Amino acid sequence: MNKLPSASELQTLVDETYALFHTLPGGENASYIPYLDSVPSALSALVIVTADGQIYQAGESDYGFAIESISKIATLALLMEDVGPEMVREKIGAEPTGLPFNSVLALCAHQDKPLSPLVNAGAMASVSLLNAKTPEERWARILDVQRRLAARDIVLSDEINDSEQTTNFHNRGIAWLLYAAGNCFCDPMEACEVYTRQCSTLVSCKDLAVISATLANRGVNPISGEQVLTAANIPYILAEMTMEGLYDYSGDWAFEVGLPGKSGVGGGLLAVAPGKLGIAAFSPPLDESGNSVRAQRMIAHVVKSLELNLYAS
Repeated sequence: MNKLPSASELQTLVDETYALFHTLPGGENASYIPYLDSVPSALSALVIVTADGQIYQAGESDYGFAIESISKIATLALLMEDVGPEMVREKIGAEPTGLPFNSVLALCAHQDKPLSPLVNAGAMASVSLLNAKTPEERWARILDVQRRLAARDIVLSDEINDSEQTTNFHNRGIAWLLYAAGNCFCDPMEACEVYTRQCSTLVSCKDLAVISATLANRGVNPISGEQVLTAANIPYILAEMTMEGLYDYSGDWAFEVGLPGKSGVGGGLLAVAPGKLGIAAFSPPLDESGNSVRAQRMIAHVVKSLELNLYAS
């Protein structure tokens, strides 16, 4: 579809899609992080933000939840601003692992190189490579870019952060493996601690849709009007999202939906239709790969209805 429907038609689509899928059974909350396990499973939301800043929403679109792995997009974008896409590719990689997001097997099989900035190993390496002299400067820069991408004062949740910092033993091990191989560029525990913080901010489904629309709009936030990201970097960010955005389900997502996406174990999921709009959905129950069951169905339905699949154009 070259032209989007009218405003009333888009809102009707959002309402109908939400009604179809917001009570869909299946999946379970992430249980390995106590906070995530406690979030009400019935919560659901769907939001579209167009490249010109129009917002269409249904459900609990302002409910704050943990950003989790969706934060990796913001940090990757910031790192590309610092060192450029080619340096990211050289130091971290641009290859799908085909493995769960927290797997160490890909590290072991590839000389401890992370392969992708959108898996945990690559995300911690990305944090370590940012231009920053102290942990607080590193964190402040990440929080700032999250805020600018969402055009809102995103905040750290101490409750989520405490819950994650006390259970992130696996990530600490990954950080030390990276450091031993020369692929962590600051103190490994600093990289892990700041990475855990970046995953612990509170966002809403609307925030994620604005972030997605900013990527769709060549780095210009359609709500604030700010050029948040360099336009030339956007294709590389979207390529990474296509390869690893939904963990080990990324290939199936590309096959079925045909848009770059990024999920988080907090239940959020976003997808980018370049030049047109951003879509986000939220619901806590996850499938075996760590992706929201309802959010996947809602976004897939919108994409099919609007003929947004990039590979069908």
